[in-house]
Amino acid sequence: MTAHAAREGRTPTESSRRGADSPGHRTGVWFIGARGSVATTATAGCAAIAAGLHPPTGMVTETPPFAGTGLPPLTSLVFGGHDTLDCPLAKRAEALAEGGVLPHRLPTAVRSELDAADAEIRPGGPLPGDTRTDQQLIAAFAADLTDFAHRNDLARTVVVNVASTEPAPGPEDPRLPASSLYAAAALRAGCSYVNFTPSTGLRAPELADDVAACGLPHAGRDGKTGQTLLRSVLAPMFLQRALPVRAWSGSNLLGGGDGAALADPAAAAAKNAGKERVLTDTFGTAPEGEVHIDDVPAMGEWKTAWDHIAFDGFLGSRMILQTIWQGCDSALAAPLVLDLARLLARAHEAGLSGPRPELGFYFKDPDGGTSAALAEQYATLLAFAERLRGMA
Repeated sequence: MTAHAAREGRTPTESSRRGADSPGHRTGVWFIGARGSVATTATAGCAAIAAGLHPPTGMVTETPPFAGTGLPPLTSLVFGGHDTLDCPLAKRAEALAEGGVLPHRLPTAVRSELDAADAEIRPGGPLPGDTRTDQQLIAAFAADLTDFAHRNDLARTVVVNVASTEPAPGPEDPRLPASSLYAAAALRAGCSYVNFTPSTGLRAPELADDVAACGLPHAGRDGKTGQTLLRSVLAPMFLQRALPVRAWSGSNLLGGGDGAALADPAAAAAKNAGKERVLTDTFGTAPEGEVHIDDVPAMGEWKTAWDHIAFDGFLGSRMILQTIWQGCDSALAAPLVLDLARLLARAHEAGLSGPRPELGFYFKDPDGGTSAALAEQYATLLAFAERLRGMA
């Protein structure tokens, strides 16, 4: 039971179902990468929480400060998306359960919800041999979003990019990257947008005018789930205690789709840029050291992140702090993705537009020049919750 539901004497299901099935009160969540690990975990997890099968562990929006803010209830969320894969969502969930990411019996328990979401997944692109222009692809993706909203009688839709990391585009690239095609389609269809990846998305220069004129809220980029989350806590500690950091090196060992995608040096460079930004923003300059990413297929959906921090103590004494983070990225990311979808939907309903720096708590490379320190980001998020409550 969530804390605020317990305080008011309701179960989470009773609390969240009020008005959820009313016409025009449902909220769409459209995943780019809808059959990937993060989207599958989020879709299955939302169904499990809404049915009271599991508590909302990791969902900040289900904690007491967010009670009464008008967020869409979990039972009102309708899932769909784009993907270039054709594996049924239920099969994908079964594979995640076999890998220990999802509880063993969960895919069976929420099979109807997975099948419903699977029926709303449309082919992504561009695939090899696709001769459509960028504008034709954007129009096709936007039409998918519009049809999704009309078919399900949705009040609004949030597009969330959780696809594999793509290399940063070069200045001579003649076409928009795929992430920017989907982002442009979201704007054209009147959907708010979350970029949970390091990919370009709305930050393509060609989209600048459309972003400025769209009147829609958006947030990004690159979700902060593990190693960088820890860095955003530790780096301010060293600064506040006047302990100079001489070097900060890191390593990531991971498998699954992320491991394969980040084996590409260009994609890894895009990913590492966000990790480095936290340290640069905190210290004013990047300490010596790099982050290395290694693809280890045998690790499956799990990853290990290691940091080695060399710093100076009183009278120049040399000291070292080492950290090890072991976890499952999709299980860490899924509750954050659900949080962001609800927060952006509520911001859209409240008439807010443009980048939402209040959501920097969730990102390595947030919009709006927010502080890199997690405690300050959390305080800003709570202030945003209070603002939403006042507008409810």
